[in-house]
Amino acid sequence: MKELVELIAKALVDNPDNVQISQLDGEQTSILELKVAPEDIGKVIGKQGGNVQAIRVILNAAGMKLKKRFVLEIIEKG
Repeated sequence: MKELVELIAKALVDNPDNVQISQLDGEQTSILELKVAPEDIGKVIGKQGGNVQAIRVILNAAGMKLKKRFVLEIIEKG
């Protein structure tokens, strides 16, 4: 999952070298922290949250198959 979100984020931003993702695993939930450059946050979120919502839909669909919940958090890399 981590690699999938990283691939999508790098395709959306202007500075793909500044994309970092970390995964915190729990028993039933995994938190994915996506760090991008401040000027790229808008591109990842998208118009009215469309891009980030689409990424979260993909995570939820894949999570159902794996019987695990994924939470995506976007963090400004500073």
